[in-house]
Amino acid sequence: MNQTAPAARNPRGQGSSSRLVPRHGRAVERHVRNRWSLPAFSFVATMSIVLVSIADTSAPAVAVELAAPGATTVDSQEFTASGAHSVTAELAAYDITEPPPPPPVAAPAAPAARAGAPAAGTPDPGSAKAIAAEMVAARGWGTEQYDCLVALWQKESSWNVYAYNASSGAYGIPQSLPGSKMASVGADWQTNPATQITWGLNYIQGRYGDPCGAYASSQSRGWY
Repeated sequence: MNQTAPAARNPRGQGSSSRLVPRHGRAVERHVRNRWSLPAFSFVATMSIVLVSIADTSAPAVAVELAAPGATTVDSQEFTASGAHSVTAELAAYDITEPPPPPPVAAPAAPAARAGAPAAGTPDPGSAKAIAAEMVAARGWGTEQYDCLVALWQKESSWNVYAYNASSGAYGIPQSLPGSKMASVGADWQTNPATQITWGLNYIQGRYGDPCGAYASSQSRGWY
């Protein structure tokens, strides 16, 4: 009957292995891990990760080229591109020409000076001139208008109520043409000086404004 011999002890009580004698007489070595092996390996791995994490990232990266066997390695080349950009604006050339000044505006011609008539004086009471003086004053005209009226009709008819121009057909003190126009004032237009003077003053006021206007026209043209 075979018996297994007891394992031989390390006289110092230390070591990482021991020898056992099997039943068949072959020696088999069993390795026993040291109790500090795993902690040491873990510490080294942890420190490696930390060192990689805190590595200087500001340093330029190194490009690693993997070339196939037999490939030719070409040194890296650097290219610098630079350019200038400019904007050019051109203004169209033109000349500024001031417009010519407008032609001077002619001043309005001064109205022709009215021809002044000589003073007529005081008319005889009840005469045709006396009737005319009252009518002139009634229209708001002054004595100068009466003077013009006296001078105007003195030239036309000499203040004759029956004055007749055979060549033109004019009649009466105002020389109405034809005389029948005075019928608009009264049927006695042929004999009544008041009727003739009323029609004559109406005509002068409507055509010339006042007796002096009519007198000025008569002086320049010979008629009114």
